[in-house]
Amino acid sequence: MTTVEREFRNRAAHIPWHGLGLSVDVYSPDLFELAETLAGRGAVPGYWEVFRAAQPALAEVRRRLPDALLEYHGEGLWLTQPDWTTAYPFNGELDEAAAHLRTLGSHWMTHECAAKQMAGHTFGTYLPPLYTAVGAEVAAGNLALTQRRLDRDGEAEAGFGPLVLLEMPPLTYFGLGDLPIPEFFRLVAERTPCGLVLDIGHLWTVYRYAGWWRREPLPAFVADFLDAFPLERVVQIHVAGLAEHVTDAAGPSQGPPRWIDAHGSPIPEVLEDLLEQILAHPRLVNLRGLALEVDTKPISRIVVEFERFRERFGRALERWRSVPENVLLSDGRDGREVELNPVDSTTAARLLNRYGDYARFVTGHPSGELPSLEADPDMMELYRRTYLPYEILHWGGELRDMFPATCLALEEAGVPLGSFVAFWFREPRPCGEPYDFFLRKLDRFTAFVREVLPQAAPLVQQEADGLRSGYRAACERVSA
Repeated sequence: MTTVEREFRNRAAHIPWHGLGLSVDVYSPDLFELAETLAGRGAVPGYWEVFRAAQPALAEVRRRLPDALLEYHGEGLWLTQPDWTTAYPFNGELDEAAAHLRTLGSHWMTHECAAKQMAGHTFGTYLPPLYTAVGAEVAAGNLALTQRRLDRDGEAEAGFGPLVLLEMPPLTYFGLGDLPIPEFFRLVAERTPCGLVLDIGHLWTVYRYAGWWRREPLPAFVADFLDAFPLERVVQIHVAGLAEHVTDAAGPSQGPPRWIDAHGSPIPEVLEDLLEQILAHPRLVNLRGLALEVDTKPISRIVVEFERFRERFGRALERWRSVPENVLLSDGRDGREVELNPVDSTTAARLLNRYGDYARFVTGHPSGELPSLEADPDMMELYRRTYLPYEILHWGGELRDMFPATCLALEEAGVPLGSFVAFWFREPRPCGEPYDFFLRKLDRFTAFVREVLPQAAPLVQQEADGLRSGYRAACERVSA
């Protein structure tokens, strides 16, 4: 057993059994209303994994759910990026994450192996990493840095902080890289003692958008994927909805439906069948929890799905309730000196250039050639033509609803609102502030209007100021 593997097993052995839980947002739907509804039906989740929110809101969650296991789903830690520690406010983001984990009393922090910012460009949803050997090396180094910071700031009796769980991200129509996805995560796991989150819906998107549906049936693909994936590192499983995007109006297509990750949508039955296959795998030995991701989903649908999963999988999950005594190899304090040699500056710079190519490529700008996990150019074009513009114009708030007077002024001046998308991605911009897509959208739209319609600058500034004020108040709000 390697030192890295021994350290992971020591850390995992200190995590109690969680069972079937829910991964939730504080506000959408209202977490306390959801908890009360489930309690009234005798369907209390084994744990809640709470998405990043303002500190007062998380403190209120801890106060009002005093006996619950509360875990943390972070955001804003761009672990895949080679310039994460130089181009982004990583120290502040790590400090905030550590504070949130202490407030909730969490055993782990889940984070996507993906980024919403790269090479000076900001996106509204996650872009997966470049699946390359160097990309895995950089991600492992950033993970090790993050784990050391959580250990330093943690208050765990075991002598270390919450375990970082790296989640395999979805493919939204495409993937880039020359390394099979299971091999990417195995390289990461060999270099750092992180845990992993296997998302069943994300796995389905790999089948769909990495072209595997052309080669083999879904159960065979999953079996081959699991055999290559470091399944022994999986601490948590996620299950969420899948749905076609609202902009996908191209009609029927060859192969499986063009589903993408959609937490507010129903969980299709195919994911339940995949989950059954995964739970039966003999190398799934360190599972601590299974969470349905339900942010933005109606409470009535959450209740139905939670009770259905409890009925179908509750007994199967009991297999992992007792941690074998021989798993705990020490008091957790040895093996914590695992160090990674940093990626040399030339290699990091080369990877950063590739991420610059990546950002330009997906936004439709000229770039160098990039290896693709998906050979179908129509899928990339679908992303560029429909998904990406929708993300900028509608994600985080409809521009026409946010800036009604300004949008009317633009319309009267003959300025198409869609030109804001080209402005957004026209050039790289510094990413020195903590990631908040809503606030970035306010800043960029204000700058856009000042450029294309200067006489409307006072109007857009007034509307933006009102939105900022309301947003800050909403972030601090907790339910009565």
